[in-house]
Amino acid sequence: ASAYPQDPEQQIEVKGRDLVTGIPQNIIITSEEVRKAISEQVDSIVQAVRIALEQTPPELAADIVDRGIVLTGGGALLKGLDQLLREETSLPITVVDDPLSTVVVGTGKTLDNLHIFKEVCID
Repeated sequence: ASAYPQDPEQQIEVKGRDLVTGIPQNIIITSEEVRKAISEQVDSIVQAVRIALEQTPPELAADIVDRGIVLTGGGALLKGLDQLLREETSLPITVVDDPLSTVVVGTGKTLDNLHIFKEVCID
């Protein structure tokens, strides 16, 4: 799957049962077909980023313009999401080396230093 057109487009053979005939079948799907299937969810992500940027205080917005946005978590693994967000926001977008672990590591560091973050934590 990808959020942005890839060059070259990829394809994969998928095996399963045809829901209409009930007969097992092999079909080939392309990355473009998958992109169309997930486009609504990807559009929701882009909209959420836009809304967050619109609601960002000016002093933080200046930092975002300078440093850009860093993608972490499982969503960052979607190929081309960084390219799409870069095109939609005109901001630098970076994907961390290990998106899944950074969320856990950051949470662990926060818990280890809870006394520092206590003022910004929500009960």
